[in-house]
Amino acid sequence: MKKLNIYSAALGVAALLLLISLGMMFSGNIADAGPLLITFFFLLAVGFKGYDNLKGFSYTIMIFAAVTMALYYPQYFKTVGDFKLTGLITPLIQIIMFGMGTSMSANDFMAVFKQPKGVLIGIIAQFMIMPTMGFILATTTDFSPEIAAGIVLIGCSPSGLASNVMCYLAKANLALSLTITSIATLLAPVLTPLLMKLLAGEFIEIDMFGMMWDIAKMIIIPIGAGLIFNKLLSGKMKWLDAAMPIVSMAGIALIIVVITAAGRDSLLEIGSVLILVVLIHNIFGYSLGYGFARLFRMPERDARTVALEVGMQNGGLASGIANSLGKIATMGLAPAVFGPLMNITGSILASYWHRRPPEGYVEPEIEGEVRSH
Repeated sequence: MKKLNIYSAALGVAALLLLISLGMMFSGNIADAGPLLITFFFLLAVGFKGYDNLKGFSYTIMIFAAVTMALYYPQYFKTVGDFKLTGLITPLIQIIMFGMGTSMSANDFMAVFKQPKGVLIGIIAQFMIMPTMGFILATTTDFSPEIAAGIVLIGCSPSGLASNVMCYLAKANLALSLTITSIATLLAPVLTPLLMKLLAGEFIEIDMFGMMWDIAKMIIIPIGAGLIFNKLLSGKMKWLDAAMPIVSMAGIALIIVVITAAGRDSLLEIGSVLILVVLIHNIFGYSLGYGFARLFRMPERDARTVALEVGMQNGGLASGIANSLGKIATMGLAPAVFGPLMNITGSILASYWHRRPPEGYVEPEIEGEVRSH
């Protein structure tokens, strides 16, 4: 009860700070509302921790607090001395991919043989629906070429680890989700540059082979190292299994903050429109992914899996690609917005499906539940 009171108090103070912040905004003092908004998001995240149906949103709310800091005080997230913080993006992606590799095994690929139809449909949907939607949205909006290319980029990226967590919560097919994520990630060094060349070539110049190598450095090499590490030291370094999810979440948060600070001026100018476009992209991903799976008569659990795999993209990888092209402040904005937004929509959709188990559903027995995913 005492803990609940602490969480309730945090929510109460957060609500008060929000009202004060809104009052300052409406009175024209939005520039001075920064500290109150940052504290509001922080206390909201703390308060959500006390409620089972809300605690899944705490991490995303903390991201909002960090993004607000980057918007109000960008100078602290651009450089440290002479070092540009954008230089951390690629190493952070590599660390996250290494963590993914340490949690992978041959079991992640067994579904290819057990249910090849589901894997094939999932991969086709992944690299067909979101790239096409990204291209349509980019060509029908009035964004600058580099920001438009960023919308296509997030669509051409593979699914991320967040989709595995959401599939578990949604009572979808977790084994299929892990397999689609793994295979889509390994295919990304080839398919993402190819799709970018075809769909984003009219917005910016795409060096397809250069992009292939950049993605390989961010994905194939770290994941390969993680697989070898897992093979040689499996079960001997359990602290790493516990640490990697925390490192991954912190890494993704830092990437989003650095991108926000770098692209602050562009984001303030087109932020609301970009959020709407990204939201449409995300929701169409869920809807068309689910519909595509049902079109091929996939069972409900598998259709849910494909929907989440298609709708939830690897925003960190997309940000890393934008950074490697030297366009993090423009091309990196759509991935930076997509990440937190998809966690909110994905959590809502997963919670909805969680209360409606598919017919014949049995809880999966997965060691560590979703392992470090």
